[in-house]
Amino acid sequence: MNLVLVVNAGSSSLKYQLLNMEDESVIAKGNCDRIGIGGHVSHKVPATGYVYDEDCNFPTHTEAFEKLVEVLTTGENKVIDSMNEISAVGHRIVQGAEIFDKACLVTEDVIKQIDDLSELAPVHNHPHALALWACSKVLPKETPQVVVFDTAFHQTMPAKAYLFGLPYEDYLNYHVRRYGFHGTSHRFVSGALATAMGKDIKDLKIVSCHLGNGSSITAVNGGKSVDTSMGFTPLDGIIMGTRCGAVDPSAVTYVMGKHGFTPHEMSEYMNKKSGFLGLSGVSSDNRDVCAAAEAGNERAVMTSDILQYQIKKYIGSYTAAMNGVDAVIFTGGIGENSVEVREAVCEDMSFFGIELDKELNKTVRGKLCKISTPESKVEVWVVPTNEELLIARDTLALING
Repeated sequence: MNLVLVVNAGSSSLKYQLLNMEDESVIAKGNCDRIGIGGHVSHKVPATGYVYDEDCNFPTHTEAFEKLVEVLTTGENKVIDSMNEISAVGHRIVQGAEIFDKACLVTEDVIKQIDDLSELAPVHNHPHALALWACSKVLPKETPQVVVFDTAFHQTMPAKAYLFGLPYEDYLNYHVRRYGFHGTSHRFVSGALATAMGKDIKDLKIVSCHLGNGSSITAVNGGKSVDTSMGFTPLDGIIMGTRCGAVDPSAVTYVMGKHGFTPHEMSEYMNKKSGFLGLSGVSSDNRDVCAAAEAGNERAVMTSDILQYQIKKYIGSYTAAMNGVDAVIFTGGIGENSVEVREAVCEDMSFFGIELDKELNKTVRGKLCKISTPESKVEVWVVPTNEELLIARDTLALING
């Protein structure tokens, strides 16, 4: 079997999936979390329904990887006899900047470069580097590792889309520019849509809406990203669970002064206390906000209106940027499951040729389906994302040359 282990490491977590690439099925998946502050592992084997949960001691990512190896290779519910059976390991990396525009094999130099980019993604890149070092200690030396970058898909954006209006020297000296994120998801769903439509992706203009606790919208023209809503960091764009999205920079400095915040405190304020949570006062979860709105909570109604309005504006602006649009994708936790968001976003979009089948839309949650009417000039689709599968495909393709 061609077995690929996909790893997504955070500062205190290590999510994983083991896939059989002969049929692209998930053999096992789980999460080692609370790294550095105790430790816990949750592990599942989909084929048998086996679930394993245990509190552990994970001082570092190395111990988490050792536990990962243990649950995969030992006990009556083991799925492999040893890690030698794994063909390769694929790692999700958030920030590759302009250094990495495609997946590549892991070397000591590559890990160092990823760690050196931590200033651009402090929450993500250093933990990624720690996980890569830890994995190298635990895996057989002959097992290849591959890194796949969220930002790589967006490296096709032209300068007019990725440069800010700051002095050009800030780009040259400090690499300040729009990078975009969720690139692996946008690449997966746009490719899956082209297949579902029976068309060559090179002939399609797509607006891909990845909507979840973190959200981004991308203009995909001919299979390439030409613009995206997230910017220098994943804070930019539309409002999210706890992130404020795009804000007038003067509002940022003004609020900093009023609260007496340091730059770090202001970053925490915009990243962790804003968005759905800060606006609604209810929750960072869109489901809770929608329920509160249904119950008549005015701030929840306002928050839902803002989210839907902002998504609608991006669809319009990216349609203009691409000189047309053939399809709109809804993906991510909200995009795949929120009937209310999809209906509200597509409301009054007939000028663009968007006509939603409202009754069909109400029945679609988490499955691939066209939800526009036969008369709609622009097709609207729900396309479930699968970043782990695309990382596994990229990994296998790279090691097979």
